Amino acid sequence: MSDSRAEDEAAIQTVLADSYKAWEAGDAERMVADYTADASAVIPGSLRGSREVIRESMALAFEGPLKGSSTWNREISLRFVGRDAAIVLSESGVLFAGQTEVPEAGRVNATWVLEKRDGRWLIAAYHNSPVLAG
Repeated sequence: MSDSRAEDEAAIQTVLADSYKAWEAGDAERMVADYTADASAVIPGSLRGSREVIRESMALAFEGPLKGSSTWNREISLRFVGRDAAIVLSESGVLFAGQTEVPEAGRVNATWVLEKRDGRWLIAAYHNSPVLAG
């Protein structure tokens, strides 16, 4: 891997780690700080079509059902699509207050699409789907 790709990979992992830390802090504004304005998030039953909509929905969730929660995340793969796009696949889940591990039924496979704009990696799209017992 070239040095620039290694730097890009590290920058992408930092963007995701910052988002996870903001979730743990219950900080919706900080959580979407590295999202593009036109970012989208697709989760079962919901389409959130902009950074602002994602921020609003997370702020409400952090005040309600996700209060005191954090996330568990495991990167499966990271691949580049051209010079300025990357796709990260991960397995993750929500750790609700008091939980130390995500139950199997609560795990999801996630796809993150990132775009490099003006030298900065940003989240352009996110999608998750439940992990089904096989």
